[in-house]
Amino acid sequence: MIQMTNIVKRFGDKTVLRDVNFNVSQQEIFGLLGPSGAGKTTIINILTNQLTPEDGQYEIGATSKETGLMLEEDGLYKRLTTTQNLNLFAGIYGVDKREVQKALESVGLGKEGKTPVSKLSKGMRQRLALARSILHSPKVLFLDEPTAALDPSTARGIHKLILGLRDRGTTVFLTTHNMEEAVGLCDQVALLYQGEIVEYGSPKAICDKHNSYKTVPDLGAVFMKMTGVTAQ
Repeated sequence: MIQMTNIVKRFGDKTVLRDVNFNVSQQEIFGLLGPSGAGKTTIINILTNQLTPEDGQYEIGATSKETGLMLEEDGLYKRLTTTQNLNLFAGIYGVDKREVQKALESVGLGKEGKTPVSKLSKGMRQRLALARSILHSPKVLFLDEPTAALDPSTARGIHKLILGLRDRGTTVFLTTHNMEEAVGLCDQVALLYQGEIVEYGSPKAICDKHNSYKTVPDLGAVFMKMTGVTAQ
């Protein structure tokens, strides 16, 4: 469903991705883990045709209208209500506007339909951006740290939603810096460090390899073990 082969990306003299390779199967949750600045968002921007690599090939088995995207910059219209924001998106994608309320309820914003975005907390805006990204039932869903600003209870609800989407046929590509989140959600993960994939496989296999105590290791500790330096 998603493939990258020997991808190289530079910004000026700085190489930010070095020979990146991975495959994501249909109806799989794939996690891309790494510290801030590792290149995670750059990979999503390439896969969604917002950036062009200097070398390598990539493909995604879905059209732009079959793809959902949630990035750190939510792009919401602050003067409009939550419902009005989703109604605009529903119109663009030809989605029945009756689906808007369902999408709001799925992320715990069912009672906020008349609330302007400017009145929402950061976590609530993040949930609204997620509702927008799934409104048209995408075949492939890109989520850039979807629970970063959420409290644990809300994050668990979002995890349940993501798993449900996978079970209904959606392929999910998510970035996170949280190893525990990746273990709980992902079928396969890749660890990205300074633009390179340094580990790739099932979360269990990677955890077993780097943690003799058989608990979920801290991501920073994993990078320290692999590279000899701490993840910044």
